[in-house]
Order: sequence, then C-alpha cells, then structure tokens
Amino acid sequence: MASLSKRDLEDLKPAVDETLRQVLDMLTPLLEDSAPKFVESLFTTISRKQAEIKTRKRSALKDDEFGKPKRKKFSHFSEEDDIGLSSTVEDPGASQLSSAQIKSMMDSARQQIIARKTQLRNVNGSNSSVPAARAAPTHTPSVSETQALVNDAMQKVQRAAEIQARIKASMEATGPTDLILDDLGRTVDARGRVIQLPKFVPTIKANIRAKRREEFKATQQEKPQDINLNSSRFFDPRLSVPEQRTKKTFKFFEQGKFERIAQRIRAKSQLEKLQNEIAQAAKKTGISSATKLALITPKKVTSGTETPNVEWWDSVILKTESYTDLYRDGPQTSSGKGMSDRLTGITHLVEHPIQMRPPAESTKPVEIPIYLTKKERKKLRRQRRREAQREMSEKIRLGLEPPPEPKVRMANLMRVLGTEAVQDPTKVEAHVRAQMEKRQKTHEEANAARKLTDEQRKEKKMRKIKEDTSLGVNVALYRVKDLRNPARKFKVEANCNQLHMTGMVVLHKDVNVVVVEGDDDEDSDEEGETKSKKCVLVWEGMTKERHFGEIRFKQCPTESIARELFKKHNVEHYWDLCHSQAILENADS
Repeated sequence: MASLSKRDLEDLKPAVDETLRQVLDMLTPLLEDSAPKFVESLFTTISRKQAEIKTRKRSALKDDEFGKPKRKKFSHFSEEDDIGLSSTVEDPGASQLSSAQIKSMMDSARQQIIARKTQLRNVNGSNSSVPAARAAPTHTPSVSETQALVNDAMQKVQRAAEIQARIKASMEATGPTDLILDDLGRTVDARGRVIQLPKFVPTIKANIRAKRREEFKATQQEKPQDINLNSSRFFDPRLSVPEQRTKKTFKFFEQGKFERIAQRIRAKSQLEKLQNEIAQAAKKTGISSATKLALITPKKVTSGTETPNVEWWDSVILKTESYTDLYRDGPQTSSGKGMSDRLTGITHLVEHPIQMRPPAESTKPVEIPIYLTKKERKKLRRQRRREAQREMSEKIRLGLEPPPEPKVRMANLMRVLGTEAVQDPTKVEAHVRAQMEKRQKTHEEANAARKLTDEQRKEKKMRKIKEDTSLGVNVALYRVKDLRNPARKFKVEANCNQLHMTGMVVLHKDVNVVVVEGDDDEDSDEEGETKSKKCVLVWEGMTKERHFGEIRFKQCPTESIARELFKKHNVEHYWDLCHSQAILENADS
C-alpha cells in the first residue's frame, strides 16, 4: 500500500499553500477559471508525490520481490472519487452559488468521506495476512488528515466564490439603468407609465444671482426663533463669541441711475450760471449790496411797531404776564405791600455784587526791575569777588582746604621758582606747561558745565517763541482778496508753523479769511507778511482760549458752507464780519 509519510506531507504543504495563495490573490473575473485549475493542480501534485514514493519503494524491495507476480496496488483515490470530487467542485464561478448549493456540496463531500472510511477498514482487514517479511510502511495517512485537506480545499473554494459574487453584485449596482421608450418616443418605467423629465432652461449668471439675493432677503426678513442658551447644558457664559465679519458682495446699479445723476448735475450748473448772470446785472444796477446786506442781517422777532406786554428786562422780576395786572388794585398799591408780592427778588436789603478779578489779569505781584549803571555793576562784581577770596583764605587758615599751587607761567618762571628753574630747566618747563594745560582744561570744563545742552537750548528757544495762554489768547483776523498763488499759501502756512501759531484759512471767492491765534509779536510779523498781498486787518483782540488747532486751508464753494465751518468752532461772527465788509467794499467799488 502506497502512503504519505509525515515528512512527505510537510514537503507537500508549501506547494499547496503557494498554489492557494496565488489563486486567492486574484479577485477579478479570472477567478471563475482559477478554482477548477486549483483543484486539478492539487490532485496532480498528490499523484506525483505518490508516484515518487512508489518508485522509491520499488527500488528498495526489488531484490526481495524479484520474480514474484506483481499485484495491483490499491489507491486511496479511485476514479469514482475523482469523478465525484470533480463534479462537486466543477466551475464554482460559472454562476453565483447560493447557500443551499454550497450546503449540498458539503453534504455530498461528507458522505464520500464516510464511504471512504468503510472502504479503508475493509482494506486494513485484508492486508493483515501479508507476511511479516515485507517491509512495514513508514506512515499511513489517517482519515482525519485526508478529511482536513478536503475541507480546507472546499472552504477556500467557497470563500473565493463568495468574494466573486460580492464583486459582481457591486459592479452591477453601479451600472446605468435601462432606458425604456414607448411607440411615441416617450420615456416610461417598467409599468408603462410616462416619466416627466426635468427641463433645464439656460439663463445668465446675473439672473441666478438676483434670484439668490431675493431668497437671501426673504430668509433675512424671517424673524429667528429666540433660543434660550442658558437652558442648554452645553452653554458656558465665560466664553465670548467674536463678531463675524459680514461677507461683501457685488452691488449692481439699476439701468439709468448715473444718467439721472448727470442730468441733475447739468441742471444745477445751468442754474448757477443763470444766478451769476443775474448777480452781474444786479451789481451793475447797484442793488446787489443792499440785497446781500439784507440777507446777512439777522431777522427780528418782533417789528418796531409792536409793543410787548412785558419788556425782557422786567420779565425776570415780574410774576404777572403784563403791566396791567401789576396795577389792577389801583395805583396806590404801587408802593405798598401788594406791589412787593407781585415782584420776585425785591426786598428791603441792598445787594452788593462780589467784585471779580479780570480774566486777563496776572496773579503774580508786579515787580519793577532795577536797572544798574555800568559803574555800579563793576562795583558789585568787585565786592562779590572780595567776599569769595576772603572766605577761601579763612578756610586755608583753618586747614579745611589745602593752599593753592603757585600760578606759574612761562613769563614769571624765574621769578616764582628761582633756583629750582636754574638747576633743571627742562623739568621745570614741563611742570609749568602741565599746570597751564590743567588750568585751561579746568576752565573749559567749567564753561561746558554752564553751557546749555541741545535740548535745553531748544526748550529755551521754544519758551521765548510760545506765548502764555493762561490769561488769554491774542487773535488777529485778516481778509485777503486773492490767495490762489501756491507760494503765498506756503508762506502763510510756514510762518504760522515756525511761530507756533494756530488758526485757519478759508478760501472763498473774493473773501479769503485768515484767522491766526498767537502772541502780539507773532501777529505783527504775520501782518507784515500779508499787507503787501492786498491783506486787510479786520479785527484784533483777545479770547479766553484757542478755537483752532494747527493751521489748515479749507476750500468753501458757498457762503453757507463757510459759515457752518466757522460755526463748528463757535466763531461764526468772524465770517459775518469779513463777509459784510467785503460786500460793502465791492458795492462801493
């Protein structure tokens, strides 16, 4: 009996595993043909191994069995078994295997294994009469090992079939559906009902965006529901959400909008041109000055012919609304008790108002400086130096300070040192020159200590230029006829900045107002610069505080804009004064 030893089975296992791995790695439609080939290669390998074992045994027993009749050896795998197995595992990928088919295959394989067990028992019983001289086989494969090999092969075939079925099902699901048309060419479903396909109408992107904007506005108009965040268990009041920046979108204008704006601008320019022509005609006739003065004159609340019931200065102390109510009981009560009841704040006491100090008066006492003559200044200097010398001598005498070294120069060298200068003239000369350099250095250091630094010098200069505005600010108001020249503008601005003056320049037709705030000297400099440029000093005085900042030029096309600009700084009367003088000057000319 030919059988497989344990060593042969171990040699056979790598070949079987390699064949199985090659077959299972291919998860493509080629798997349909791979399963039968795998089974065939498995049985071919087993048959080849059995043939090799038979050849080795035949060569080993050749001497003992030479001349004896050969008998046909029994094979564990008969032709019927091969036919049964091949029919069982034939083409698993030809069609999708169901669970019932796989179960039937497993039952048939199990029945064949049981039949093979019974056949092997019969064979073992018949072989027990063989003489003991024959060499015993090395190892006979048991039924469990054979069954394990068959079960392993069947499981791998079943797994390959399942993988192929899954791949095929996924590929079929992604495929396109069939298109069914009726006799009229309409699309119908499986039941024959007509399917209405959506029709897409081409449009431009502007219409699409407009539709989206309308939908967005509709959603914005809807009131959002109030959500109580405090009731949520995920709400943390310690965290603050930053504000999100709104997305900027394109803004489309309606057709004809800018044409209407241009028409309004043209109509406005024509109206201004017509007004200029009327003003020129009125100027020639002489009625323009009176008209303009009437326009800038403030309106009176009451006319001169009307008499008020109570004058404004009496309305403060009168409790009644007219003078008639004051004397309704007769004139004799005008000096009695009834008159005092109808007045407010009138008593028998005399009120003395508190005398207030003028706002521009200095709080420091006035001191008249003393001016000395040249002779008196020299005398004071001699006295100060004599006192300092006497104090130094007293300190030297008391031993508080060492006596000073003799002041030696090259001129008095021989007279001061005497014999020392004769003994070593070179050494004495070097000593004298060192003393001279020391005195020069001390003198320069003292001068440098008294000298102001760059910052101190700058502050001193600024202190002289800047004015003291604690008591008031000097203001000068000029009216310039023409300031169109850029050089003149630059000169005015540069002078104001250099002198640290504040103010404003308003540019208007024939009325250019220059307001400067600074010291008296600074204003006089500015006046001298602008007089030669047809400049007129309209007003000069003092104000409590500054009304303007750094000098700026403002272009005002109309009178109302210019007056509003001054009104913003609470000095609109500056413009009224300059404008009225300009009107009168033009009317006279």
